[in-house]
Amino acid sequence: MTLGDERETSGGYAGTGQTRTRLPETSGDVYGGARRGGRSSSRSLVTVVGVVVLLIAAIAFANRGGDNSGSAGGGENQPKSAATAASGSRPVEAKAGGIPAGFAQDEQGVQSAAANYSVALGSADMFNTALRHEIVNTVYAPDAAASRQAALDSAYSSEAFLANIGLDKDGAAPAGQSFISRVIPVGTKTTSFSRSAATVEVWYTSLFGLSGEGSTNPVSESWYTTTYQLQWVNNDWKVTDFQQKDGPVPVGRDQRASTADDMTKAVEEYGGFTYAR
Repeated sequence: MTLGDERETSGGYAGTGQTRTRLPETSGDVYGGARRGGRSSSRSLVTVVGVVVLLIAAIAFANRGGDNSGSAGGGENQPKSAATAASGSRPVEAKAGGIPAGFAQDEQGVQSAAANYSVALGSADMFNTALRHEIVNTVYAPDAAASRQAALDSAYSSEAFLANIGLDKDGAAPAGQSFISRVIPVGTKTTSFSRSAATVEVWYTSLFGLSGEGSTNPVSESWYTTTYQLQWVNNDWKVTDFQQKDGPVPVGRDQRASTADDMTKAVEEYGGFTYAR
């Protein structure tokens, strides 16, 4: 088991399908976007040509219309991807400690729980003792929460760790800077399931660092997959353990990094999501 919080300063925490998102009632969380060095002009030209080719191919495909008649094999031999349409189940409306709760006792419910718990465990609130205790007691099964609390407190209160990411001993950012720590789930996958226990993988990108002028740890982007073990406890899914690994990591694009002011403004104005299937 790896602690999602015990990462390097580059960032990152802790049926097949994708998650449907719903905006929360209030704004919240925080994490940001990394600076990338410029690439050669030849590389940029190849990228532009590739984009043009893809656009032409997309237009050609769209112009084929609804021609289902067809060639041998027709659509029957086409690969089938997981549906992204709404499941028909209403998103959970209950909350415990500000975190969605009351998930369905099925695969979609446990995937939603894992995605939402990823967001909470990867948030900046984990660096505040009182809020961290509330999060851990909410998302973990009672026995697991009791056994993990001390280890998490030790990790998040380490002055060396906090100094390494640019925070003071109380986990506060320097004056004029904002601490960003945000997890954005991209997809989930159930690898085992019963009505009492399940294992769910959550693939996500994370934003982590300090935004603001003079930051020595600018907000950067990282990609991870966390595997959660969950149990059905007291009529809801709760985490008992997790493991984190790097990736899959997509290829970066030739986009200019935003200014420190733009990054801070974006984080303050754009709230996070709650996740439901």
